[in-house]
Amino acid sequence: MRVIAIFKRVLREMLRDKRTLALMFIAPLFILTLMFFLFNTSSDSVAKIGVSNVDTTVVKAIKNKHVKVHRYSASATAKTQVREDNLAAFIKQKDGQLTVTYQNSQPGDSALVRQALQGGLTKIRVQALAAATKAQKQALQQQAKVLKTLVAQQQKMAAAQGTTGTASATTAPTATQTKLKAPTNYQVTSHYLYGSSDSTFFDTFLPILLGFFVFFFVFLISGISLLNERTTGTLTRLLATPIRRGEIITGYLMGYGLFALVQTVITVTFALTVFQIHMIGSVWLILLINFLLALVALSMGIFVSTFANSEFQMMQFIPILVIPQVFFSGLIPVDQMANWLQWIAHIFPLYYGGNALMNVATRGVGFGGIALELGILVLFAVLFTILNVVGMKRYRRV
Repeated sequence: MRVIAIFKRVLREMLRDKRTLALMFIAPLFILTLMFFLFNTSSDSVAKIGVSNVDTTVVKAIKNKHVKVHRYSASATAKTQVREDNLAAFIKQKDGQLTVTYQNSQPGDSALVRQALQGGLTKIRVQALAAATKAQKQALQQQAKVLKTLVAQQQKMAAAQGTTGTASATTAPTATQTKLKAPTNYQVTSHYLYGSSDSTFFDTFLPILLGFFVFFFVFLISGISLLNERTTGTLTRLLATPIRRGEIITGYLMGYGLFALVQTVITVTFALTVFQIHMIGSVWLILLINFLLALVALSMGIFVSTFANSEFQMMQFIPILVIPQVFFSGLIPVDQMANWLQWIAHIFPLYYGGNALMNVATRGVGFGGIALELGILVLFAVLFTILNVVGMKRYRRV
């Protein structure tokens, strides 16, 4: 009976908490629906390839629906063009040597380029072999004709000798030799601007994962901490004093922000030293981006906590507000999603943070190249701070 009593009490509490029930039942459906559209509306991947001084035969052979070829002048440099035009790879030829420089920030694009290049060179070899076989066949047919003509002439000579007893000299026809041009034996040398040919998914997307974990833990800890302040009555006592709401929010942001900064430094340092992440751009920019993501997560976590009545409800906001951001952070190429999904991506802070982190880490972009993303992250932090100040009014009773 006591077990039944506890069961009934839990049931009554859950039925009274409409918000918890809604989050529990609707959140999984929301995530599953989002994943359905993400993985079923993605368009075919297309990798951009730059070529300089490459034989037309090679260019035609590597073209397919998964690669788009752009021609450049002979003076173009691989490193510059890959970064400026966001190319998946750049191919330059000198005699029979093909030098391929991969950006390698998207392993899928690098794989498409390798497949296209290998398939194209194999196609060229097969075509050269087919041409040689055809030429040999024609030569053999021509030799057969010459031999047939020679046999016929000898038979005529034998018949003439038997009739007149005299011999006459004949000249045998000669077969013309067709010289085939030797096919170019292309040799491929590969270089990688980011990582190497052995780079794994984790190595490539570690900058994005770094930003996500900083965002996630700051969001969770800041939200639960302010929720505890509210449920224990500390926030109520603060609001009973002459202190302004803006001062309370600023104090919380500064206090939690200091720990967010320390967490960011520790996380980035750990990733760089232990995992030995390959970083093309500035480490200071990586730290700056992650710190801005932490500030956005801090102000966002404090704001969301005002709608939660318990730690359980705070945890249930994660599937709604945090998990969707993982899909739009760059782990799945946003530019290959449906147009309406690309518009949705622009409302999430991790979309801008992930773009900035990948541009700095894998493409070596400087401050000017990510200024827009940094500015938007600052706007997110300011927006949520203002909402926090306004939302604090609902708890002030004096």
